[in-house]
Amino acid sequence: MTPTRVVAFGGGHGLSASLRALRHCVPGLDLDITAVVTVGDDGGSSGRLRAERGGLPPGDLRQALVALAGDHPATRRSAALFQHRFAAAAGGGAADPLAGGSGGAADPLAGHAVGNLLLHGLTELLGDPVVALDHAGAMLGAVGRVLPMSRQPVGIEARVRGADPERPDEVRTVRGQHQVAVTSGTVESLRLTPAAPAACAEAVTAVGAADWLIFGPGSWYTSVLPHLLVPGLADAIVSSPARRLVTLNLVAEKETSGLSLPDHLDTLGRYLPELKVDMVLADSKAVGDPVAVERAAESLGARLVLAPVAVTDGTPRHDPAALGAALVPVLGADR
Repeated sequence: MTPTRVVAFGGGHGLSASLRALRHCVPGLDLDITAVVTVGDDGGSSGRLRAERGGLPPGDLRQALVALAGDHPATRRSAALFQHRFAAAAGGGAADPLAGGSGGAADPLAGHAVGNLLLHGLTELLGDPVVALDHAGAMLGAVGRVLPMSRQPVGIEARVRGADPERPDEVRTVRGQHQVAVTSGTVESLRLTPAAPAACAEAVTAVGAADWLIFGPGSWYTSVLPHLLVPGLADAIVSSPARRLVTLNLVAEKETSGLSLPDHLDTLGRYLPELKVDMVLADSKAVGDPVAVERAAESLGARLVLAPVAVTDGTPRHDPAALGAALVPVLGADR
């Protein structure tokens, strides 16, 4: 039987949770997994490398690779190495983990993840970030492929009302993925710089060949919606014959403070009006008013599926095993 081809969009911890969940689907489904990752990160180790040496910010790409790493003990050790982060050397100055620029001149390794440095080095050596990611995936025995949404890094900008708490009605532009992610105001609009980055050709091909496209969970404005603002990728998403699934977050993040779950769905249609969705997956306890969420799902053409997908310790995190179990009947509906 031909494997079910799944393309998952996002970045950071949300995409990592989705990919780990898809890994848990493997016993029940034969999946061909591709992760398409945002390239707007400008904070921490990724931001420092991007500012100092150029190229794609590697952090979200690294996390996606690690989520797909194979289970052989050697590859698990390699995955742990990719995630290892250098502490400040004794007597050295620690890099500000949230700062752009050089930040850690006294100890240039402080704060960097080994995998970020390796991905950056592979890209310099091989001359192409996609070739570098494929090589890194082979090193990790990855069970899927990781691709950037664009071969060029992008900036993320938002028009935010109340970014300054002392001027709650003022609308100002907040620039940079990190600053948008931590804003205390209300995001009114989102854009990329450059405004129309070229889509990664391999990602466009994967979208066109997919059986399922998965959006979320993750930071809505800085990890999920940016994919819809890349024209070539947006066109591929709309024209793909694949079915589309949206996995909703468990709680609002700082950047989406005040944004309800129905609002999360409404923003998808706002930034890509042609987008049609087949299913929306939400946690049965976190969903709040299921009627409102169901109506928002129906406005996108989708059916709402409720399942217990959160960890049981009360923290707002998806449990990869539970999320994977919920995905099996969804992704296998047509098999």
